[in-house]
Amino acid sequence: MKKTIIDVAKELNLAPSTISKIVNNKGRISPETRARVLKYVESSGYVAMSSARKLSSKKSWTIGVIYSDISLVGFEHPFFSRILQSFKSYVEKMGYEIVMIVSKLGKNEMTYLDWCQNKKVDGVLIIMGNINNPNIIQVVNSDFPVVSTDIQMKNLHTVICDDRMGVQKMFEYALKKQIENFIAVTGPITSRSFAERMHEFNRLFDFYGFDKGEQNLYITNGFSSDSGYAIGEEIAKRKKVPKLIFVFSDVIAFGLIRALEHHGYKIPSDIQVIGYDDIDFTKYFVPALSTIVQDTKAIGTTAAKILLGYIEENRNNEHKVTYIPVDLIERDTTE
Repeated sequence: MKKTIIDVAKELNLAPSTISKIVNNKGRISPETRARVLKYVESSGYVAMSSARKLSSKKSWTIGVIYSDISLVGFEHPFFSRILQSFKSYVEKMGYEIVMIVSKLGKNEMTYLDWCQNKKVDGVLIIMGNINNPNIIQVVNSDFPVVSTDIQMKNLHTVICDDRMGVQKMFEYALKKQIENFIAVTGPITSRSFAERMHEFNRLFDFYGFDKGEQNLYITNGFSSDSGYAIGEEIAKRKKVPKLIFVFSDVIAFGLIRALEHHGYKIPSDIQVIGYDDIDFTKYFVPALSTIVQDTKAIGTTAAKILLGYIEENRNNEHKVTYIPVDLIERDTTE
């Protein structure tokens, strides 16, 4: 059972008002008593509340964030970190704080759901995750309001950019420029976004009747620029290099371009490249990268509004996808 301020007071043989003052850092409390209460909070794994309302009310004013990193890049990932920042900015304006959900509290191993219950979070944001992760499945199927900016599951509202639209804009560019000799490079298809972009690329390639030629699709073994460089090495050794390459990640595109340049190809006169995401560095990369723009601020803010709506209105989770439009911005890697 979840402990209340009354439970804490009884266990420490103190008045509830004393606990409230210590938690709020108010009142004249002896250093010894203050230290004893704070030590209890830390050692027991009890929620380290920042205000009395969190101990006495049903709301904690806290949002838990799951960042189950399948890319092995962590918070340095320029796309998801921007989404998290915009989400954080919005919920903080509304009086909430965010905390990262982990699988360990002190020395105790626990599930994500156990952690959420222990911390009494009001809702959960899944920034990135694996739909087969039992910890994530358990949270999504719980009574906690949950929204994701990555995965799609039953009982989950997901806010993502329109990947089909992004690939369609790539094809529109190729058709406008009358380029028929083009290929695509995608990251690992364990990622939902890469899998969807690859599926739409294959569908449109067949729909328009383009010749697959030597090979029209490459899949990297990772998410980094090094993975892109490795694929660039392969492409540079083709009998006939493509005139245009769609790369479903800016980070991968950076490495791919460097590999092609290493083999003497000039971008864009020999080979044009279009990336995907429009992370901050794309405009400063040399040559500046043409790319599909994903509005990370809109993703994070929209996810925040939806999640707070579930919390404030006490609504049940629902299976729904909210799509954010994308656009193609042309820079120096295309002509």
